[in-house]
Amino acid sequence: MAVLVSSCLLGIECRYDGNHSLSAEIAEKALQMHMIPICPEQLGGLSTPRPPATIVNGDGEDVICGRAQVINDRGEDVTQAFLKGAFQALALAKLTGAHKAFLKGKSPSCGLKTPYCSSDTGYGIGVTAALLLRNGIEVIEVNGE
Repeated sequence: MAVLVSSCLLGIECRYDGNHSLSAEIAEKALQMHMIPICPEQLGGLSTPRPPATIVNGDGEDVICGRAQVINDRGEDVTQAFLKGAFQALALAKLTGAHKAFLKGKSPSCGLKTPYCSSDTGYGIGVTAALLLRNGIEVIEVNGE
């Protein structure tokens, strides 16, 4: 069974700061499953390292609906890159038949409860996580190092 997994959880240095978020649990599971590593922000064309970004005026659901933007700490609008990466991740899920994804927690792309958004609760869903869930893919949030 194919499963998407945030590349940083496998020790790949693709986070915004050029580091990884290795999860020993996920790395061990990689030996037992057909994991498809993804970094939606890289798939969207962003470099590594890159300025950190925050979802403004909502969360990932709002970005997908066109009601919110993703702005990096330089004030640049990177919404289209986040959307492109989310749709590329979805395309990989469809291509490989993946119905589950292990995604990095707290990320504005991958998190189910990211603090990097504007919401009443202080937490919201990331752009890729929202798109995958909308398309019937189970998302499991993992926090890694």
